[in-house]
Amino acid sequence: MLLAIDVGNTNISFGVLEGEALRHHLRCESARSRTADEYAVLVRQMLDLRRVDLARIDSAVIASVVPTLTDTMVGLVERAFGIEPLVVGPGIKTGMSILYENPREVGADRIVNAVAAHEWVKRAAEPPSAREHGIDLGRGGEAGRGDHAAASGVIVVDFGTATTFDCVTPRGEYLGGVIAPGIQISAEALFSRAARLSRVEIALPPRVVGRNPVHSMQSGIVYGYAGLVDGLVARLRRELGYPCRVVATGGLARLIAPQTETIEVVDDDLTLTGLRLIYERNAERNSGPATLPPAARGGGQD
Repeated sequence: MLLAIDVGNTNISFGVLEGEALRHHLRCESARSRTADEYAVLVRQMLDLRRVDLARIDSAVIASVVPTLTDTMVGLVERAFGIEPLVVGPGIKTGMSILYENPREVGADRIVNAVAAHEWVKRAAEPPSAREHGIDLGRGGEAGRGDHAAASGVIVVDFGTATTFDCVTPRGEYLGGVIAPGIQISAEALFSRAARLSRVEIALPPRVVGRNPVHSMQSGIVYGYAGLVDGLVARLRRELGYPCRVVATGGLARLIAPQTETIEVVDDDLTLTGLRLIYERNAERNSGPATLPPAARGGGQD
């Protein structure tokens, strides 16, 4: 089984995959003060609670946008499972051309998401369905809005610490995209800078026109970001000049996506799927998991 680790600025996701199937998806806080030994104990305990046979985990892949935690995650895998992980970074085979001005400046998570999204676009128009190939079309069972040709690009909207938009061409080339302040960051700035506004739950209000401060702020946050998504996607599509599917991921994707007109699919596990695809592409190039070389760590992958 493969252990996929996605290290974000707020949370770390751990996925246990058997073939193309994601068996378990676990999360914990991105605590920079924890040591590799502490993370090793934590992860083993979390997997034990899920009754995962730890001896069956024989390979691992890591994508990290927190340089101080990258080596910690490598140490976690080595201590907890006795294997050498593949770290997504310069020199790793992704199967995707990076057209960014400086490819080393693209966050590893953005490339991983782009790889998974492009694979989904290729397979979504083909029988059997993308879900049967391991690309999750959303746990809510959403179908794409409309019929799309296979030769289309894709825009990935990731609702993480930052809200990012990543563009992939129909040929599977990573172009770049947009980085906007994340929903939580924007909300915290509002709460901290406005003396008379208290913190509220980020949730869907009963109507757009708020009739009290709580509903007014919730409306601004939820519908404001929905408008941001639709506006940016429209501009990106006009600039790109070819059809683009739109897939969303990240912690608040399921709250915002239904309020938009452009997001077609929500995939909570998009990054883990991308990590599996990248691991498989590198495993094909090498003789087996034990020979996979770690990538250069750091290298502008923040």
